[in-house]
Amino acid sequence: MRQLIAAAVQISCTDEVENNLDKLENRVREAARRGAGLVVLQELFEGVYFCMDEDISHNSRALTLEGHKTIARMAALARETGVVLPVSLFERDGSRLYNTLVMIDADGKVLGRYRKSHIPNSPGYSEKLYFADGDTGFRVFETAAGRIGAGICWDQWFPEAARAMVLMGAEVLIYPTAIGSEPSFRGWDSRDHWQRVMQGHAGANLTPVIAANRVGVEKGEANEIVFYGSSFIADHTGAKLAEADRVSDSVITAALDLDEIAAARRSWGVFRDRRPDLYGVLLEPTPERLLAKNEA
Repeated sequence: MRQLIAAAVQISCTDEVENNLDKLENRVREAARRGAGLVVLQELFEGVYFCMDEDISHNSRALTLEGHKTIARMAALARETGVVLPVSLFERDGSRLYNTLVMIDADGKVLGRYRKSHIPNSPGYSEKLYFADGDTGFRVFETAAGRIGAGICWDQWFPEAARAMVLMGAEVLIYPTAIGSEPSFRGWDSRDHWQRVMQGHAGANLTPVIAANRVGVEKGEANEIVFYGSSFIADHTGAKLAEADRVSDSVITAALDLDEIAAARRSWGVFRDRRPDLYGVLLEPTPERLLAKNEA
């Protein structure tokens, strides 16, 4: 039996980087005291979610990964507490900027990076202004906590990404996230839809999912977003094992038996009965009838 206690952390953020890191560190230590071997942190936790505005001065936030102080601090924390820590950062690589996840193993070793593949663009979430399309392909990391498939926020809406990572050997899927209210659709609450999509990935792939969102009200120059938290851990059937509330800095944990889940995944038949010969349409461009129209 390989039992993993998985955790997700959600906090509210300001633009005081060290204060945000202090809050996260305290929560990671709490998760470790509760036995966690994997602690998933939210997307772009160093500061406010700057993508709510279209202002290229925010590009100065991007840093190279070499010599990155946050990576060094999180690596030391992972080594001290013995937990696997995925770290979400704004990466600069020459002239290219990426929304990047760095996977840190339980001994503090950096295992590699994943660059966000799907980049959204809508009022309040203007990420295409800041981030290049990820060029790493989907990644599965061999960690002390098991084989972890990592997506980032908008990636979580694409079933192809989840299935690809499980086919690559992922035993757990994680999604650091920043999602809340929609400035262009006042009163629309996507929380339940957001959760159900990832619960579907878990159930369809018989693979647990961990999503860590942020909380709090963040105000930009033109937009304001209320991040709704609700971080959760779903088991391999899609059932929620643990869930945070919508407003509080929180740590949630859940126990996963990776061997038992692997046996269920092998026996259920959804991988045995796949028909890749029929899936060619997935490689074609999206039909025009499914694309939104911008009407004058």
